[in-house]
Amino acid sequence: MTSAAGADWRLFRGDGVPRAVSLPAAPPWRRFTPARVTCPKLPYIIDPRHADIVNAALHLRRPLLVTGPAGTGKSSLARAIAHELCLGDLLRWSVTSRSSVPDALYVYDAIGRLRETTLSRNRSEGEPSIGQFIRLGPLGTALVASAAPRCLLVDEMDKGDVDLPNDLLTVFEEGYFEIKELVRLPEGTADVEVQTSDHRGTVQVHQGLVQCAEFPVVIITSNGEREFPPAFLRRCLRLELPVPDEERLRTIVTAHLGEEALQEADDLIEAFLRRRALGELATDQLLNAVFLRTGGVDLEADGLLDAVLHQLTGAM
Repeated sequence: MTSAAGADWRLFRGDGVPRAVSLPAAPPWRRFTPARVTCPKLPYIIDPRHADIVNAALHLRRPLLVTGPAGTGKSSLARAIAHELCLGDLLRWSVTSRSSVPDALYVYDAIGRLRETTLSRNRSEGEPSIGQFIRLGPLGTALVASAAPRCLLVDEMDKGDVDLPNDLLTVFEEGYFEIKELVRLPEGTADVEVQTSDHRGTVQVHQGLVQCAEFPVVIITSNGEREFPPAFLRRCLRLELPVPDEERLRTIVTAHLGEEALQEADDLIEAFLRRRALGELATDQLLNAVFLRTGGVDLEADGLLDAVLHQLTGAM
């Protein structure tokens, strides 16, 4: 990686003087491509015994519950699986305290339909299809019958309501759900085209029933903030991702930034391990530090290393 060294790396100087600058190349893990454009992915570094647990979940068609501290690569594992197995764009359901299974299955815009129907009548036009106002959520899209299963990431499920895992059990066991607004339609309206959570994607729904032909590849992540009910755990395979040791950290740095970057990273890896022993740090923080170092940035100046390798827990 090439970059200006010394003071020249400071794009923002806080002196109030406007100056046109060209932003340097972003780190490999912070580069983006247009939606639905396939591009080479960085390798995912995983222990063979952990990869075997992933494979067991694939063979058993069971959700994979991935736990571990922040920064151990839980979400990245789902992206790696979707990419390596050619399962299409990863479907992502980011769970919050307000998340519910019905919303993850689909949403119906009743107010929007009423407004558009009224406008169409005023213009003496035909009423819009109800399917224009139904969008499948990431979970609902994952359950659409397709030639190959989709890959669904249920991210940080421990942030959700305590009943969320149990609410998922029926969907996971049955592999289908009904769109009640379509079930109530007259028998002559059997097929309705609805939107999916894919970019501009649509799918035909027959008599309001969405049912998978192949159970999707489901990756559920948890930071371990609370335990899940035994009935839910029984239906999952569990993978505990440990914090990477020094050898694995060196492998990760090499995979993302190359051998040349690793040669400059010895003291940073030592500092990372020392600070991680005192509190929670994420592996990408080490990558950030190494990336800046290889760009000629003096991390020891004015406490910059403290800002990059800051603790993720505790008082600010």
